[in-house]
Amino acid sequence: MSTYILMRILESIPSRYDRGIRILTLGKLDEVYDRLTSHIKKGQRVLDVGCGTGALALRAAKKGAKVKGIDINSRMLEIAERKAKELNLNENTEFIEMGVAELGEEKDESYDVVMSGLCFSELSDDELEFTLKEIRRILRNGGMLLVADEVVPESNVKRIVSWIVRFPFVLIAYILTQTTTKPVRNLKEKIERAGFKIELARWNKLGNFVEILARKAEQEGKYG
Repeated sequence: MSTYILMRILESIPSRYDRGIRILTLGKLDEVYDRLTSHIKKGQRVLDVGCGTGALALRAAKKGAKVKGIDINSRMLEIAERKAKELNLNENTEFIEMGVAELGEEKDESYDVVMSGLCFSELSDDELEFTLKEIRRILRNGGMLLVADEVVPESNVKRIVSWIVRFPFVLIAYILTQTTTKPVRNLKEKIERAGFKIELARWNKLGNFVEILARKAEQEGKYG
């Protein structure tokens, strides 16, 4: 089942987004986000790119991090803000309507962690290249990049199986939202080329979803 496609469908009804994702992914996305945010420590400055309704951002805030979530969907941000207030996390969080093109406004080395869940697959190749470059710039040396997203399987067999599984959801998503889907090809390699060292990469059984923990190199240019 394609998490990204389901997200695209549910984004058109933000009030049902969280419940829909939880049901349709059988709670698996919750498990992924719990694993990703387990690496975050109290007091860290965190940026959540494409934060949606705050699933990752609020988890990080619960661990005592100072979190800024950005997204271009204002209705999703309203939900994130409401949830933060209900959880008494509003002092540790801020949610801003902002796209990746505006990352250039962030200061150099101003974050300990940048994270993104199911956002990179919404970007074009050029947008992703720019985003990774900016993320590296705004991360302190040794800072973490945490990513969970849909990818193109490396195996030809898995690509075929993935396409068969995805096709009905692609069709439904297009009918309901008039958008297509684009899992990321060679995401691990693109992250490495942007100047990060991969410390952990975990794929699902079908090979079409990956969790990545990467770290900005301590020495400038070492991995760039």
